[in-house]
Amino acid sequence: MVRVKAYELRSKTSKELQKELDEMKHELAQLRVAKVSGGAASKLAKIKVVRKSIARILTVYNQKQKAEARKQYKGKKYQPLDLRPKRTRAIRRALKTEQKFMKTPK
Repeated sequence: MVRVKAYELRSKTSKELQKELDEMKHELAQLRVAKVSGGAASKLAKIKVVRKSIARILTVYNQKQKAEARKQYKGKKYQPLDLRPKRTRAIRRALKTEQKFMKTPK
């Protein structure tokens, strides 16, 4: 297989990405068997390309999942922790601006 491009992967659906991931993992297993049994140098060099392709597919897949989750929780009161802005712990616990300037009525 040739190197996969991230922009090509982004146009595919999640099902297609899963299918391609399975194919790549299968190919990697075959290449590892060839390595053990003393395969050609071209096959050994291909292992790196396949591993990087698997990483690209997983990256695009995870980005799609996260974007989908963001879309689902947009405008909701609560969000999962991994979708909230990170910042620093101190900033997250500090009072919000409107809370800082609130005054109690007399």
